[in-house]
Amino acid sequence: MIRYAAAICVMASAVDAQSVKLDGNEIGALLTGNTVVGVWEGANYRQFFGADGVTIYAQENARSTRGEWRIEGEEYQSIWRNDANWNGWFVMEYAGQWFWVSKTTPPTPFEVLEGEQLIAE
Repeated sequence: MIRYAAAICVMASAVDAQSVKLDGNEIGALLTGNTVVGVWEGANYRQFFGADGVTIYAQENARSTRGEWRIEGEEYQSIWRNDANWNGWFVMEYAGQWFWVSKTTPPTPFEVLEGEQLIAE
């Protein structure tokens, strides 16, 4: 699935090195059943996206958190234990790199690992 989403973005951006916003189907293909790795607010994290809508967020030196995730239109959305509302982010690809993008945060890069890889090898 990662290869499918990556291939779509590479084809879409082959002509120019422009950013590409993924649509809902592409986001689902990229995230479902996979783990993302990155740095959020200065801390390393891993997040798994289950096909059942469950997501697990694991940050270094902290307890893992279980939440829910979904795709609404062209947004990845998540909700966590103490949240009142779902929060959404667009997923962008630029020059082979993935980014979370929202109205309130700068583009934040992440990598995608196949399968559930919450524990670093």
